[in-house]
Amino acid sequence: MKTFKGKPITLMGEEKRIGDNAPNFKALNVNNETVHLKDYKSRYIVLNVVPSLDTTVCDRQARTVNKELAAREDITILTISNDLPYAQARWCGNSGLENVITLSDYLDLDFAHKYGTNIKELRLQARSVFVLDENRKIVYLEYVDEMSQHLNFDDLLSFIKDLPKE
Repeated sequence: MKTFKGKPITLMGEEKRIGDNAPNFKALNVNNETVHLKDYKSRYIVLNVVPSLDTTVCDRQARTVNKELAAREDITILTISNDLPYAQARWCGNSGLENVITLSDYLDLDFAHKYGTNIKELRLQARSVFVLDENRKIVYLEYVDEMSQHLNFDDLLSFIKDLPKE
């Protein structure tokens, strides 16, 4: 059962499993331009999904994942939320992180429906992470049970450390 601050929530969309093909999706970048998963060409992609960058837990998740993985040139990290592109741009400017890519799914919830992260009751993204390989297969994923809790950073970072480098 998934919860948000202890209250049960309903996740809408298609829950993914390791080995699934990662569906292409569209979202808005901080310039309010439509982009797609297929636009990103790095060997690996991390889809770092947060309910809202304006919360402490989400801010820490975005900072931790981006800081820890920034050294890997073969990985693109896409931080996805339903925050408006303008709010994401503000967060990026205040974060002190360089080269952070945030994508907003607020308009169509295209990502949320394709990856099973739409919290029906709140119209927010469920805290989760997906690692895609060069064939855009899902090779690692985590859907957090309680949205106010952190990802298992140790497992994620250990998994990524063991990915073959180019």
